[in-house]
Amino acid sequence: MNTVAGPIAYDQTAVLKAEGSAWGVEWSPAFLFPQLGETDKVRVQSTKAMRGEIYDRSGKGLAINEDRDEVGIVPGKLTDSSVAKAGELLKIKPEDIQAKLQAAWVKPELFVPLTVVSKGDPRLEALLAIPGVGTRTKKVRAYPLGEAAAHLTGYVGRINGEELERLKSKGYQPDDWIGKTGLELSLEARLRGQDGGRVYITGADGKEKATLAQREAVDGEAVKLTIDAAYQESLYRQLSKDAAAGVELHPLTGDILALVSTPSYDPNVWVSGVSNDQWKQWNENPDKPLLNRFARAYSPGSAFKPIMAAVALQVKTLDPEAVRTITGKEWRKDASWGNYYVSRVSQAAEAVDLSKALLYSDNIYFAQVALELGKDRFVQSVTPFGFGEKLDLPLAIDSSSLAVAGIKSDIQLADSGYGQGEVLMTPLHVAAAYTVFTNGGSMLKPVLERKGGPVGGEIWKSGLISPEISRLMTSKLTAVIDDSAGTGHAAQIPGLRLAGKTGTAELKQKKGEAGQENGWFVAYDTDNPRLIVALMVEQVEQRGGSHYLASKIKAIFQGLAG
Repeated sequence: MNTVAGPIAYDQTAVLKAEGSAWGVEWSPAFLFPQLGETDKVRVQSTKAMRGEIYDRSGKGLAINEDRDEVGIVPGKLTDSSVAKAGELLKIKPEDIQAKLQAAWVKPELFVPLTVVSKGDPRLEALLAIPGVGTRTKKVRAYPLGEAAAHLTGYVGRINGEELERLKSKGYQPDDWIGKTGLELSLEARLRGQDGGRVYITGADGKEKATLAQREAVDGEAVKLTIDAAYQESLYRQLSKDAAAGVELHPLTGDILALVSTPSYDPNVWVSGVSNDQWKQWNENPDKPLLNRFARAYSPGSAFKPIMAAVALQVKTLDPEAVRTITGKEWRKDASWGNYYVSRVSQAAEAVDLSKALLYSDNIYFAQVALELGKDRFVQSVTPFGFGEKLDLPLAIDSSSLAVAGIKSDIQLADSGYGQGEVLMTPLHVAAAYTVFTNGGSMLKPVLERKGGPVGGEIWKSGLISPEISRLMTSKLTAVIDDSAGTGHAAQIPGLRLAGKTGTAELKQKKGEAGQENGWFVAYDTDNPRLIVALMVEQVEQRGGSHYLASKIKAIFQGLAG
């Protein structure tokens, strides 16, 4: 048989005896276990494995096991007002407490858990003064960064019926906790560990006679990430008031230093128990705090233009010094486009070369570049940047894509040239794509967990552009921030040279109508590259478009300026 302590197997011989016209077995308790006597009892003792913890790059806890006070009620000691008083302090409805007290297993002398609170919680003194209320120390999951890393770490919760049915063959029990989202879910097999146990026999006097099987508990694996907790919290502070996503990468190693989605939620609440009011609040919030935005793909808008320029330079369909004459704010290829026009924000320049096109973020220029590249060559040149591929990470992150079912028209191709059309990219992929400008034309693989090996960057896509084009693009993206006319100039920091690109992606059903705008800002320091930041903020249409993100980029990089 299989037991919590491992398999138990033995051979036994049974003697059959005729009793009239039937046969019976000469019964002995030894048929159950060879060591079992008539007055003996079989005992089972289980030992829970400790769940593995998740740490940042320097060993700071992101998901840890922590001693907390579990607050509960001993029914036999309650007075008439105990439930109401405890419920008021714990923010638990009295009817929910009564439901727990009416469970089939409850007895007057047993401790009935209600919730867990932190050690030193200011409510404890008042709670312990209520007749029937008590506490006991319990090891529970804790998330020290709280909302700042909620979508990254995820959270654990009680296993539900569906999960138990699917996982019971792996040893899960009805009272187990299991990863529900984020890394807690994707790393469940490594974090869970293996429970231990012992099956043994005691005599009538209660003394142990024999051990039938024993297995030591094996604690879950400790996982160390490339995340920097300080960067994570800093990035969260910049985005906490927005519906947004942010990514920070090391530009020379590909290490993911921060992954943030806002608005967020406190994952610690799931451990103590989510109230109906809290659940309703999260679900009815139009900004969807439970949605993981850093894992979703969005239209990158003008953040895509440096990629467009780089591939066109690589295949030599674009001369960076060539000047195009662009007049007015609208342009179309020819009359076949009907009433469809490509629009640009600024008419500051009519003679437009690559430098000015990036400086003013000229949609018309990049639409023309895409058309000159051609549909087939556009797809062949841009796809190798990782489009359509899953990132090799222990997180569920969307794949980026260039088109749902291929590029069907010149209009779609033109729009794709400036990051609209059907182009979709995750913030993490955008940040990774910009590593071609910090690594001589090769794109680094984003890494969330280093398991030994070289400290340097792991190449994901080698030689996408030449080192010369890589340097050229960095110089032109530096001007976007250094030049007073550049769209990213508000992020300039004295003493720290930044290269970057702003972007605004318009979400609307048809041309000419007003719609939601998502703002982008991607930046990296150039002289001694230590950080690439990609920010996406939703609904910037009434807040200055992508310029709204400049102060956030500046605040993030100012820590490097010293």
